[in-house]
Amino acid sequence: MASTLDRSLADLGALLHLVDPTLPIGGFNHSNGLETFVQQRIVVSKATLEEYVQTQLLQNWVYNDGAYLSLAFDTMENHNFNRLCELDWELSATKIARESREGSFKLGVRLLKIFIRYENHPILMAYQQAITEKLVQGYFPIVFAMIAQAMGLTKADTLYAFYYNAAVGAITNGVKLIPLSQMDGQDILFSLRQPLQQAVELSLNPDPDWLGAATLANDIRAMQHEQLYTRLYMS
Repeated sequence: MASTLDRSLADLGALLHLVDPTLPIGGFNHSNGLETFVQQRIVVSKATLEEYVQTQLLQNWVYNDGAYLSLAFDTMENHNFNRLCELDWELSATKIARESREGSFKLGVRLLKIFIRYENHPILMAYQQAITEKLVQGYFPIVFAMIAQAMGLTKADTLYAFYYNAAVGAITNGVKLIPLSQMDGQDILFSLRQPLQQAVELSLNPDPDWLGAATLANDIRAMQHEQLYTRLYMS
């Protein structure tokens, strides 16, 4: 019993560390197009921010970053380094907006730089070398999955943590940009408990035909972000 509890607590500690908002990877610098939605007066209230985050969660992330994370987790488990590289290239092709594309691999490279010091895994080391040699970019969902699997975490827990982290980031940025009260942000986060579970269920076994499903409104506004007159965020 004690060993099971110890392992459970160790996994929880690893998961919390992986999604710690104080990790020095720069995630707080990116809105991924949300800043454009706010400036265009589309996301302007508690209700519209909640709708925005739920839409991203269930119509964007589950077919894009979350789906590729799921595939990368399985691929890491099977020790298939070449397929991990292919997933990196495929994910790159789905990221149409330059800022979102660059933001994702910058986060991934920084995340790997932190955790490779703790996880002595040959595929992590080979992947870091591939990044150095510019054979892959090192996109955040791919790296996140690889590290989580190397830690021995479950895929369901990893997906939930990834989606939770993304949702918290979007809510935090929205609260600042609109602006809203901190309590409004907490209400939105509470309302996402069931949608977060739904997103995990949808992406445990991604449908190949839906990989990279287009999110035109988000892609367009992510591209428009480059030309905004004033900006608080890098993407």
